[in-house]
Amino acid sequence: MSTMAVFGRLKSMVVSVVQWFDADYRSEELALRKDIPNKVEWVRTIPFVILHAGCLGVFITGWSWTAVGAAVFLYFVRMFAVTGFFHRYFSHRTFSTSRFMQFVLAVWGGTCVQRGALWWAYTHRHHHQHSDEPVDKHSPLQHGFMWSHIGWITSAKNFPTDYNRIKDLAKFPELVFLNRFDVLVPVLFAVFLFFVGVGLNALFPNLGVTGGQMLVWGFFISTTVLFHGTACINSMAHVWGKRRYETGDDSRNSFILSLITLGEGWHNNHHMHMSTVRQGFYWWELDITFYLLKALSWTGLIWDLRPVPVAAYDPERQISPTDTARRAGMVVQEVEAPSAPSAPIAAKP
Repeated sequence: MSTMAVFGRLKSMVVSVVQWFDADYRSEELALRKDIPNKVEWVRTIPFVILHAGCLGVFITGWSWTAVGAAVFLYFVRMFAVTGFFHRYFSHRTFSTSRFMQFVLAVWGGTCVQRGALWWAYTHRHHHQHSDEPVDKHSPLQHGFMWSHIGWITSAKNFPTDYNRIKDLAKFPELVFLNRFDVLVPVLFAVFLFFVGVGLNALFPNLGVTGGQMLVWGFFISTTVLFHGTACINSMAHVWGKRRYETGDDSRNSFILSLITLGEGWHNNHHMHMSTVRQGFYWWELDITFYLLKALSWTGLIWDLRPVPVAAYDPERQISPTDTARRAGMVVQEVEAPSAPSAPIAAKP
């Protein structure tokens, strides 16, 4: 290897390390390059590897019912942040909120360790625009199961945030800050959990929980399982389940995936009518994220929840409407004439 090649490699490694802390550092260079292959960028993804390796800390810290309970609780609380905020708000703007609450939602979502809200929204909007096409970043049909599940997020070509594609969000400097320094919230959250464990050990020693246990179970284990639960939609929801609508891709509905992701498993519904806040269109389609958003709207913190359009229940627009019509003892009440989506996203023809 020539001296110039070695120097170039070292320079690339330094840039990758800096990007651990500043995700936007020299990201314009990556965004402009079209020749980046689908391969793992190991230096840039070391923090992602550490997240998974941290789960092994359980052999050092042990466990307690308090720590395990915290892990389960934080899984569901943060899954709601991914599905309700990163997905249904930032990506699709299916409801409205205040600027302050928008910031709170972005911070809450930041504890999930799935990058910043703006990167998440940009990536997801790109998926809808190119679903199951060769340029779809995480299509299992185009790239296989493992790449769509976990590989794509480790590729240098998928690191940058294209702020030009999310101008409705990029106009808020506080959101850009959280997106640029997307490691800040996770680190603070991990430190917070550690000291919660220390405090509980001092105040309630009978619980048997320690700071190390809360860090390992509440952060590393819970967050790792959370990532893979979310990733199931990318890798499985286009190959596993049933289709109600012809959407131009292979999105599918799955009750099991809906349990894992609090309602995101009704993926074919979502790809057909992505601007509605509800993804389970019928009463039997469990959508816990929608129920929680509905309850949150009663507090006045969010409002203008976009309902399921009437067109969603038109048998002529469904692939196999017979079973749907037979089971529909009642149709959800939140139905109105379809209106234009608030985000610049449209279903594929």
